[in-house]
Amino acid sequence: MLRAATAVTGQALRTGCAVLLSAVYVLSAAPAGARGVPPVAEGVEGYATTIALQELPPQGRTTYALILQGGPFPYDKDGTVFGNRERLLPTSKRGYYREYTVKTPRSRDRGARRIICGGLQPQQPDACYYTSDHYSSFRKITP
Repeated sequence: MLRAATAVTGQALRTGCAVLLSAVYVLSAAPAGARGVPPVAEGVEGYATTIALQELPPQGRTTYALILQGGPFPYDKDGTVFGNRERLLPTSKRGYYREYTVKTPRSRDRGARRIICGGLQPQQPDACYYTSDHYSSFRKITP
């Protein structure tokens, strides 16, 4: 009798694990908006999430000013090409987007905050986007 109960419990456990793994797979394959992740930048799949320049953290406003004046930037990666691999920003040719670090107080590394700007002239971007969660979501910066 104990052996039969153990077999049923083991089967229930395997079934439960399979259901859980299936749910994790489905959620990870879903678009960002469907996963409960904050909406992405304006112009992408109908979302219109923005942030006013004045709403950026002070370090973000400093980074934005440095972008418009062409630097100098505190991090070597600042101004490098952003590949948009997450495909959360409007699709453009490689080299269109550039990333810049927004310093995070008390962080030992570059932290998770970035400004991504798109345009052919880095000092005169067509649009800039802020992410506070290392590319999981973006908000278009409005002046």
